[in-house]
Amino acid sequence: MTRTLAVRLDSDGDVLLTGPAVRALAAASDRLDLLVSPAGRAAAGLLPGVDRLTVFDVPWSGFRPAAVNPAAISALVVDMTHQKYDLAVVFTSFHQSPLPMALLARMAGVPRIVADSEDYPGSLLDVRHRRQEVHEVEAALQLATAAGAPATDDSRLRVSIPPGTGNPAGGSGYVVLHPGASVPSRGLLPAHAHRIAAELVARGHRVVITGGPQEVELAAAAYAPGCTDLAGRTDLAELAAVLRAAACVVTGNTGPAHLAAAVGTPVVSLFSPVVPAGRWAPYGVPVVLLGDQQAPCAGSRARECPVPGHPCLSGVSAAEVARAVERFAGPIENTVSAGDSDSVMETDAEHTDLARPRFVDDVVRPG
Repeated sequence: MTRTLAVRLDSDGDVLLTGPAVRALAAASDRLDLLVSPAGRAAAGLLPGVDRLTVFDVPWSGFRPAAVNPAAISALVVDMTHQKYDLAVVFTSFHQSPLPMALLARMAGVPRIVADSEDYPGSLLDVRHRRQEVHEVEAALQLATAAGAPATDDSRLRVSIPPGTGNPAGGSGYVVLHPGASVPSRGLLPAHAHRIAAELVARGHRVVITGGPQEVELAAAAYAPGCTDLAGRTDLAELAAVLRAAACVVTGNTGPAHLAAAVGTPVVSLFSPVVPAGRWAPYGVPVVLLGDQQAPCAGSRARECPVPGHPCLSGVSAAEVARAVERFAGPIENTVSAGDSDSVMETDAEHTDLARPRFVDDVVRPG
């Protein structure tokens, strides 16, 4: 019996992007367990293929890392020891090290440990994989293959929404506006979000505004008469149900963009270039990407926008967002106007089974 432990100690969006790799490992294992941080617990609970979920707040990852707790770390090692894993696969982003987790897995007696690592791993890794410049979904699948999972064409993001989960928005065919993000530089400013909401309503769209409990004020500022405000009123499964029934989702580079992709809903992505779109754009669904990908903040990984006024996103007019929306909801424009050509990425909306976004301009391309 092959017991595999997959590890992804990041937020919900990162966990969703690892989902195809988790399924690939599950197909090659008799049992697949997943270790996540509290920030990724909700998404992990929706992933197909997971037999057991463990949540641990590690001190080396996250925006606000936990303090080192020797007793808690020891308890995790003991638990992993009892599970008698044959394999541990540590998934990370390109800027993170898998080695702290690899050390704990080695202390738990895991005989085979696989991870991407730029740092010299010593005896901590049995397979030191070298990450390529590809989308996060593809990078995770490549690591799963290096760990022994069979190659797969099933790279679509997927979630399992629990039976009986309601859609608090009601109906279908509406446009979801999700203005917030866990990292402020990747979300919309309140006034900008309000202009977008008002423009969409004025064009006859039903607009549903979503957000987490910490984004209630932002959603209220974005609200325009005629909108439905669900901020702070959904858990992640309910949000998935809301997104699944939408015609499209307007959002920044944040977890709900990937959740929309996981339920097959097109995304109008206002993408701040603090991280590269080639790695982090919504994956596997039709996408229109807006935003100045050559802004001064490009590649900086800044949490707060370093440029006054957040121009990389705020420079995208509400009308431009509405035109992008109308590719998926209402009148569909078949061409990109000359004024938009420097800031748009799209997938082929007629072929929604395509996993890899098709870039139509020279601003952003996959690695």
